[in-house]
Amino acid sequence: MNKSTRIAAILLLLAIFIASKSHAQSTPSLFDGKTLNGWKRLAGTADYKVEDGVIVGTTVLNSGNTFLVTEKEYGDFILEMDTKIESTLSNSGVQTRSHYDPAGNNGKGKVYGRQFEIDPSDRKWSGGIYDEGRRDWLYPLDLNAKAKDAFKVGLYNHIRMECIGNEMKTWINGIPVADVVDTVDSKGFIGLQVHAVTKLEQAGKKVYFKNLVIQTKNLKPKSFPKDIYTVNSVSNTLSAHEKASGWKLLYDGHSSNGWRGATLSGFPQKGWLYADGTMHVLPSEGKEESGGGDIVTDSLYGAFDLSFEFKITPGANSGVKYFVTLSEVTKGSAIGLEYQVLDDKLHPDAKLGRNGDRTLASLYDLIPANKQERFTRPIGAWNTGRIIVYPNNHVEHYLNGVKVLEYERGSKEFRDLVAISKYVIWKNFGEAKEGHLLLQDHGNEAFFRSIKVRRL
Repeated sequence: MNKSTRIAAILLLLAIFIASKSHAQSTPSLFDGKTLNGWKRLAGTADYKVEDGVIVGTTVLNSGNTFLVTEKEYGDFILEMDTKIESTLSNSGVQTRSHYDPAGNNGKGKVYGRQFEIDPSDRKWSGGIYDEGRRDWLYPLDLNAKAKDAFKVGLYNHIRMECIGNEMKTWINGIPVADVVDTVDSKGFIGLQVHAVTKLEQAGKKVYFKNLVIQTKNLKPKSFPKDIYTVNSVSNTLSAHEKASGWKLLYDGHSSNGWRGATLSGFPQKGWLYADGTMHVLPSEGKEESGGGDIVTDSLYGAFDLSFEFKITPGANSGVKYFVTLSEVTKGSAIGLEYQVLDDKLHPDAKLGRNGDRTLASLYDLIPANKQERFTRPIGAWNTGRIIVYPNNHVEHYLNGVKVLEYERGSKEFRDLVAISKYVIWKNFGEAKEGHLLLQDHGNEAFFRSIKVRRL
């Protein structure tokens, strides 16, 4: 080996050493494998200890949620670890950018912030994103059902969290799971959860964490599949991932571009406001078409994924319709398949129809929404609706990330339901190849925002 070759080899080895040292410094372990130095327990009384290089949390009867949290706070980071939960009776999670309120829970203390969920129950929502102690579920795994089987109970699972800027993404065993854009919390501690238990058979169950590695510099996000839905809490905007996935805003937050009255050539001159970030139906007589009338998109849609946020006032009635052809003769609202928007407790329509098929998120007068009270936000708060129409005519309705109904458009079962509904008088109701999307004026005050669509 000549002198120049030896020098080149030495320089190469030196570069490799510097690079590896730099990488090690930027991806430090959160856990030394021997002690809980740098961590502290908050809130509940569950036990944490180190066994054979693993942090082991054990449930304690009648304790609140207990967290082992870092003493240091973190902003942008990529966090990876291996975790195992031994029982389907347990529950756990990993807190990100979280905080502590010592006065919370009646002085027992409360941890709050976004959590990577570890859910071994039959629901299988592991990898979903939950807002512990604050807003409840942000990303239920109904939004990405293909990832529900990624987590394996009783085995170590490799999990990954990216918190970069306003976006949090999750993976389990290399499978992409959830994507949330959220401006709340730019930094905070990281925490490991042992969930509260109230039954004797739940006590003494263990959850394991090891190989905790965090990167805070030179962050390079992993690619994320375009078909995975993004929960975006920034109103009337699209994230880079949404844009790359083909999503388009149907409302820009300040104009009526892309919309017109269902019976007009332009946008209604009264009854609607579209400034200040909301498409706003003004109250009138509480009847269909009693104010400015329905509005429809200029464009037609066949197979699509539609997402929208809505807020209504007490006792209000509205709706979002799809496959609206405007060819049916009607004195009231334009005809189409309808995602019902309703105050179920105060509006009389909730008690009409069959089996609750006129309640919130139902396919109006055809199929009731199967929803839990927990996932229905109160009147006056923003809720998120979603309608997916696949190219094969399979249709799904979602409310706040949870799937509440599904059906096959044009199937025998669908036609049988139409035959006993108010829609029986219209031939081939709901089976058009494409149609307008519609926001309904039912004479009650309602608000819409973050209306976006992706053609499938």
